[in-house]
Amino acid sequence: MTRPGASFESPRYVPNGLLGRLLGRRLNAVVFSMDYVMLWFDGDVGGGDVAGGNVVLNCDVYPVAEHRGQVYAEADLGYGDALRALIPQEVSSTVEQTGAGIVISFQTGRITIRPAFDEWVGPEIATLSGFADGAWMVWRPGEEPFEDLAGA
Repeated sequence: MTRPGASFESPRYVPNGLLGRLLGRRLNAVVFSMDYVMLWFDGDVGGGDVAGGNVVLNCDVYPVAEHRGQVYAEADLGYGDALRALIPQEVSSTVEQTGAGIVISFQTGRITIRPAFDEWVGPEIATLSGFADGAWMVWRPGEEPFEDLAGA
């Protein structure tokens, strides 16, 4: 039974809305797994139980790391070092846009998630979660900002 006036509409998607909440947060850990990378950012006061209260960007596709003007892909020597060099910098800007993908910038570099057609193998590209209010986002091929990957 629905209460009068109750609404069950999903929140409207706003490009860069949730990703933009990373602004000013420090990257405090880079966690490598067999086939994905987790980026941990400072969490909200009273935050959730995800990764010890951190906000986590789970990258199911390896991001590209740029540090001091040098660009590193996952297979490049120095890739892990480039990602770790961004610890403990604060996020200075974020972009979530078709054609650019997801870009998280820091003082000395940036992290870009923009897979080529042959780089994603599962149904998801990345997931952002761990905010105190429970907000989360999952990015998939064919959906913003990756709609240009539809049908690949």
